[in-house]
Amino acid sequence: MRSVFCKEKITIGWLCLLALVLAAGRVRAQHTDRLLEDLLKKSPELFGRVLADPAKYDVQILYTQINRDDQNHPSFRTFRYRVDKDRYFYPASTVKLPAVLMALEKINRLKKKDDRLQALTRYSPMLTDSAYAGQTAVRTDTSDVDRMPSVAQYAKKILMVSDNDAFNRLYEFIGPCELNDGLYEKGYRDLRIVHRLSIPLTAEQNRRTNPVRFVNRRPDGTQEVLYEQPMQICDRSYRPEQPIRRGTGFMRGDSLIRRPFDFTEKNFLSLEDQQEMLRAVLFPEAVSARKQFDLTPDDYGFLYQYLSQLPRESRHPGYDTSYYDSYCKFLMFGDTKSRMPASIRIFNKVGDAYGYLIDNAYIVDFDRNVEFLLSAVIYCNEDGIFNDDKYDYQTVGFPFLANLGRIIFDYEVKRKRPVTPDLSRFRVRYDP
Repeated sequence: MRSVFCKEKITIGWLCLLALVLAAGRVRAQHTDRLLEDLLKKSPELFGRVLADPAKYDVQILYTQINRDDQNHPSFRTFRYRVDKDRYFYPASTVKLPAVLMALEKINRLKKKDDRLQALTRYSPMLTDSAYAGQTAVRTDTSDVDRMPSVAQYAKKILMVSDNDAFNRLYEFIGPCELNDGLYEKGYRDLRIVHRLSIPLTAEQNRRTNPVRFVNRRPDGTQEVLYEQPMQICDRSYRPEQPIRRGTGFMRGDSLIRRPFDFTEKNFLSLEDQQEMLRAVLFPEAVSARKQFDLTPDDYGFLYQYLSQLPRESRHPGYDTSYYDSYCKFLMFGDTKSRMPASIRIFNKVGDAYGYLIDNAYIVDFDRNVEFLLSAVIYCNEDGIFNDDKYDYQTVGFPFLANLGRIIFDYEVKRKRPVTPDLSRFRVRYDP
């Protein structure tokens, strides 16, 4: 077929050759390793539906083995299944982890720049004002023991139960230009975080972020302003070069619009960048200096606690039983509401929206001395219609991620390691 079209003219021949080269490059961009593919194929009763048409489900998986040397230094070996950094998926709440990291880093950077800000911490009351259409103010936070909002309190709610408003407030503190450019400078380039979550704002409104004040509460009840930030306007566009459209239709109010849904102005965060960021938090000494975040030892301890703490273990914020253990732990446990085993801890960030289900996790079992990184995304929208609240999370997504986590965990339990890892670093204290 190619020869029929390519033999007419030299010009056409060159165009055909170029098309073949581009097609070949596209094939290479999607990376699959035999190990992961074989592990999935060994359990057709669990994965047969997805394996029969993995493109339909937009599956991507990153599995990273961790081996330790005699000094307990980690080394990593990553296996991929259909990983393609250029294949768009909606990252949902997984964008909240870089927001937490960059907010903590901004606190530290402000203190380094100005000696007058030494009293500023992640626990300092953070008051948000409004100065533009669509913006709202925040003065109190009833989930906090002192009823005051702060970077720390927002981060807790993000990491434990994936609170959307908490993300929006950190997005407003950092600002989209600083958030994206800061991550790009660290080498995380397959991303754009350009809008708040669960609020129908325009691109112009999302470029403008609320005024913010950090205060110090004096014993007499008055407040001293530690740091004040006016409304910021991001003057750069992070729009992709090509439009991104998915599905066959979407709901607008009660009306079905029969055309693909437009994700061009939506957030993006590739699976590889997600796992790289998590690795930079958990193993900062094992990533390049460029990819590290400017965090204190106390920041790392804070992150280790709330990345792995379960809602029932939290006092402030406090959560009822509707926030079961696997509420934000999709890998291994997403298909059950039972309590997780005490020996297993999952340090992770999940996301679910528009039919996309994602988990980016570091999983440890202290009894079996098992540790590994596992990140995955699956698209669960059989009818191709967005905003109809008819996504296939329960029948497709959660079973897939839970079973994926279990087969990798079982493989890790049997896998021989040159050195038994010392995992004491990740044994953290949780709220009493």
